[in-house]
Amino acid sequence: MQISRLFRAGLIALIAIAGASFSSAVYADGGSISIRIFKAGFVIGGSAGSGALVFHGRTYPLSIGGLSYGFTFGASETRFHGTVSNIRRPSDVEGVYAQAGAGVAAGRGAQAVVLTNQSGAVLTLAGEQAGLIVSADLSGLALSLR
Repeated sequence: MQISRLFRAGLIALIAIAGASFSSAVYADGGSISIRIFKAGFVIGGSAGSGALVFHGRTYPLSIGGLSYGFTFGASETRFHGTVSNIRRPSDVEGVYAQAGAGVAAGRGAQAVVLTNQSGAVLTLAGEQAGLIVSADLSGLALSLR
């Protein structure tokens, strides 16, 4: 009888925890985002830029910075537009977005990427890259509200 009560109490606690985590995902929201990134490097690269998040009709300016390590040579500018999902407030977009990639850009080219930060915010971006750059690197991009 005692084991049955403990099992029932444990099952109720497990259902409550699962329900709370599911309900928090249900209430997550999204917005649109535009960013402009300048990247340059020779083995070690750096990137900087700015952007804007539109969330619930308000525009929030963004600062962007980052580092990359690997084979990087050249410089480029990328303009991304897209969506951000799984956020509850504008500050949820802040954080580090990591990426491993390889690419070549000479002149202009299209680019698309999906990135996630430590808070679970998901950026789905597409845009155009211009410049002359060859890269095969690991990079981290840090976004913050200004």
